[in-house]
Amino acid sequence: MHRSSIAAALLTLTCTAPAGASDVNANPWYQAGRAAVVQARTQVGAPARARNVILFVGDGMGIATVTAARIRDGQLRGHSGEENVLAFETLPFTALAKTYSTDFQVPDSAGTITALLAGVKTRSGVLGVDETVARDDFAAAAAGAVPTLFEQAEDRGLWTGVVTTTRITHATPAGAYAHTPNRDWEFDGKVPVAARAAGFRDIARQLVEFAHGDGLEVALGGGRAMFFPNTVADPEYPEQRGARLDGRDLVAQWRERYPGGRYVWKRDELLAVTAATPPRLLGLFDPSHMQYEADRARDGAGEPSLAEMTARAIALLAPAPRGYLLLVEGGRIDHAHHAGNAYRALGEAVELSNAVRVALERTAGTETLIVVTADHSHTLTLAGYAKRGNPILGLVRGSSGEGPISDAPAQDLSGRAYTTLGYANGPGYPGKSDRQQEGPKHFPHEPTSASAVTQGRPDLTSVATEAADFLQESMLPLGAETHGGEDVPIYAGGPGAALFHGVREQNYVYHAIVAALGWSD
Repeated sequence: MHRSSIAAALLTLTCTAPAGASDVNANPWYQAGRAAVVQARTQVGAPARARNVILFVGDGMGIATVTAARIRDGQLRGHSGEENVLAFETLPFTALAKTYSTDFQVPDSAGTITALLAGVKTRSGVLGVDETVARDDFAAAAAGAVPTLFEQAEDRGLWTGVVTTTRITHATPAGAYAHTPNRDWEFDGKVPVAARAAGFRDIARQLVEFAHGDGLEVALGGGRAMFFPNTVADPEYPEQRGARLDGRDLVAQWRERYPGGRYVWKRDELLAVTAATPPRLLGLFDPSHMQYEADRARDGAGEPSLAEMTARAIALLAPAPRGYLLLVEGGRIDHAHHAGNAYRALGEAVELSNAVRVALERTAGTETLIVVTADHSHTLTLAGYAKRGNPILGLVRGSSGEGPISDAPAQDLSGRAYTTLGYANGPGYPGKSDRQQEGPKHFPHEPTSASAVTQGRPDLTSVATEAADFLQESMLPLGAETHGGEDVPIYAGGPGAALFHGVREQNYVYHAIVAALGWSD
């Protein structure tokens, strides 16, 4: 496509920034995203217009996590696992997204969700602002604010919803409604004194005081403590208190704004909510993040699953006269990976698949664009020569790379068994090895004989590697495993889904959604 053609097409792809915000149309990342969609349209044609959009974000769900979760899900169903298909893998279009932020090769969830929901790449650690805003620079936040997809949807009369298993004020869900130079400013006690004195609002306040349209219709997740004063006891855990220092009861403030709205904090209350026109629902199911799916059944008050929250959100938003926009985050995939715990990470990814299945069953493919992606990856790996059907959380049984298939655990050069799943870094580091005590070596010129190989690894043959609390081994010792920097998948189905093809900058997702909604026509 000629540059002149792209420039002409860009004139049709405009976005009105909210008052006080920067002119996002002049942002080079924004311009490049719009141009990429214009070019994509020449390959697939103008997309059919979507009435509704559901964006699923598996936080930290890289390719290795998808593969391992696919196998885990299949094995839990009694199959070998490799042939299994997760719900979002049935979507007909796929692409890859480059996730780097403007200042880091390996990004965080704040900069990446800003790319996904505002169409610009920005720094790590900031939300809803462009790259001119440095971390903690609250004075620059207003001028650098960029409009989010949810603000634009509300201004256009769509109904909107956010569902997550993290705190509703955590980076990914906050990317829908907040503008802040620090993702950690979730409640007033986290905001620096100078920023508070200048009137800068914490993320929880920005949710309740969301000024676009008539505000979010549905908000479901954790993070109850962010909304209550530190003098108020939690209803589920009376020994805990709210986190706020300013004395504000933001749930009461939300109820004043929406007299007919429903506030719920446990599963039974959520499932009892019936449709209203327009709907108005705030659900905060834990003082902090919600329980992992693996632990949810043991929650005293009862927490809903991600699939249950997704189903209720769709039911409430479906009657929207002008359509709806819904963000669903499987947020604790990321947290379990940081803990080096593949058992829970894969459980969370499988539950995200369950939520996507619910969405596919309850929406019309001709009306609703469904996009499933990740904000970033993690350092999880699948390695060894495990035979087909070998438990994905188990020891490698099959081969050490040579010889016939065996049911005995494969061994490393020190004669010890190892698992299929591992991490490049994290808390599962097995401890200081004999080789490390000898002093540094110069890879790749080290000998590979058994006598020169690490002797510090544990004997895993008697360890329950498939247990919920087992930590996969890591190569480097860190208190928390890190994100990974490789590209992440995008899966799409419904009107406009054909725009999702090729290798794309992450902010392309926003522009493709805008095009599918017809806002760029």
